[in-house]
Amino acid sequence: MFIIFIAHLPANGWALWIPARFGFSDATEIFVFCSGMASAIAFGRVFELHGLAMGSARVLFRVWQVYWAHICLFLAVAGMLAFLQINGWTSDDYVGKLNLWHFFEDPIFQLPGLLTLTYVPNYFDILPMYLVILAMLPVIMVAYYKVGRGAVAAIIAAFWLIATFRLVDFPAEPWSDRRWFFNPFAWQLLFFTGFAFIKGWIPAPPVKKRLLFLSASIIILTIPFAYFRILNEVPELRRIANDISDLTVKSEMGILRYIHFLALAYVAWVAVGEGGHRLLMGGFGGKVVRVIKKVGQQSLAVFLASLILAQGLAIFRDELGLKGTISGGILANLLGFAGLIAVAYTVAWFKGEPWRKPKEKPAS
Repeated sequence: MFIIFIAHLPANGWALWIPARFGFSDATEIFVFCSGMASAIAFGRVFELHGLAMGSARVLFRVWQVYWAHICLFLAVAGMLAFLQINGWTSDDYVGKLNLWHFFEDPIFQLPGLLTLTYVPNYFDILPMYLVILAMLPVIMVAYYKVGRGAVAAIIAAFWLIATFRLVDFPAEPWSDRRWFFNPFAWQLLFFTGFAFIKGWIPAPPVKKRLLFLSASIIILTIPFAYFRILNEVPELRRIANDISDLTVKSEMGILRYIHFLALAYVAWVAVGEGGHRLLMGGFGGKVVRVIKKVGQQSLAVFLASLILAQGLAIFRDELGLKGTISGGILANLLGFAGLIAVAYTVAWFKGEPWRKPKEKPAS
């Protein structure tokens, strides 16, 4: 969540140091993989206890929630930017930077596109991908219970291959042939990999030195073909990176992105230890982990807040004349982090429904 905020904050120097700069995979892969794991925890139990029909209903209810979260996010960001511009609170065209003038100039045509997900600006493209993948979950569960893991693997692989060869995708805007930036039929490969690990369909990999060495080697050897400073200095590496671009493409989840992410995930998994016990330390480190954990537990609300905060704080920073400065980067990023943490704890408090708890009697 913190990395996603850094990546979405316009003109953010900190974005030069996020995982996306040093490898084929980035924070989007982390988000989708963890979402698959979380879905296995949240929905897998419903399928086990209440059957396919009730489990499917629970998933569709979540799809409904994500759909309206997407619509409200778009309206909130677009409305905020329009309000600031028409009132002269910003000297820059932030509406134009997000390519939203088509919506404001022709809302009678673009509003139906927004509601039918045939108008999906790039800044708002993750949640539509996520809800389509969620909608696939009942199909996967039916295949598992009726046939078995082999059928699940075949369906996932077939959809990924269809998307890889660009045989299926969704239109992103009615005035051009642009498609959704994230093809959900490709990205479901990573989502259901995380889902399968939690469900036990894929066993946890053994902790072995040769696997750790292989994974670390993949991560290190990838850097020269992903880090922009190296690519700018070595044309031969740039040429190779362009030649393998179909294998590292983001929209269709290129296979090298998938391999790179699994290597990164394995190294991280080994590093934190069984059950993450190396993270659960005492003192300041333990407190930081607890805060990060809280943010992750409220990922949807935090994600929505991050996209709104990213635009608002960028305008605030720029109007202070701090764009491109070290102090401006520190101010905007730390305020954004504080906002994400505040949202996480606030949402968790409301979800706890404290008004339902009996009022404690004062001590005698």
